Amino acid sequence: MKWNADLYDQKHAFVFKYGEDVLEFLDVKQGERILDLGCGTGHLTKQIQDKGAIVKGTDYSPEMIAQAKQLYPDVDFAVENAADFHTVEKYDAVFSNAALHWVLDANGAIHSVANSLKKGGRFVAEMGGKDNVERLIEATKLVLHNHGYNEQADSKIWYFPSVGEYATKLEEHGFRVTYMIHYDRRTELQDGEQGVAKWITMFGAQFLEGIPEDEKDQILAEITKKLEPFYNDNGQWYADYKRLRFIAIKK
Repeated sequence: MKWNADLYDQKHAFVFKYGEDVLEFLDVKQGERILDLGCGTGHLTKQIQDKGAIVKGTDYSPEMIAQAKQLYPDVDFAVENAADFHTVEKYDAVFSNAALHWVLDANGAIHSVANSLKKGGRFVAEMGGKDNVERLIEATKLVLHNHGYNEQADSKIWYFPSVGEYATKLEEHGFRVTYMIHYDRRTELQDGEQGVAKWITMFGAQFLEGIPEDEKDQILAEITKKLEPFYNDNGQWYADYKRLRFIAIKK
């Protein structure tokens, strides 16, 4: 999908702001070589560099990387596929925030990460976990089916694994999981009742592919109405996020 990097920074900054908490688990040490996998517009990559690491940020989106390079010209950024990347020098750590659930080839991503790490290197990440935005997905699929857009409704956009599922994959690729948690994180949406439509337009654009603009607006309005009893809390809207956070060590 084609990303709107400006909209991402302006209306969905919660993505990297929540990631600042994950950085504490990374525990950056001076001089370490660290890969920020799925770095988006590079805000956390810059913070990792400021902590004294030699960092590289990669993302599959050329738009995100272009924005990152413009914002932080002194940081190393590159367009790479998280499910299939290679590196000559090995990293001390691989960090990823809110990116791995976009990688449908989870085994490819974990394999690539394992190959990029030194023995004893750590993989520290947070991603969408099982049942993330479950209500939003259910409402979206229902409305799309009602409008006859069955192909869009059946779009496979994200991979939201359980603890057991992802821990097993990590272990199969030679990692020892030292910490993993699956938790609820109610997440504030921007601009009140418009937040649902903006979220879907930003992150779930595949649901809307090929739908005329006037009908698209109607569909988004119907989805918003279905979610209001669950998302609207006295005028502020919150999405039902569930996150999977982990630390894994390469054996």
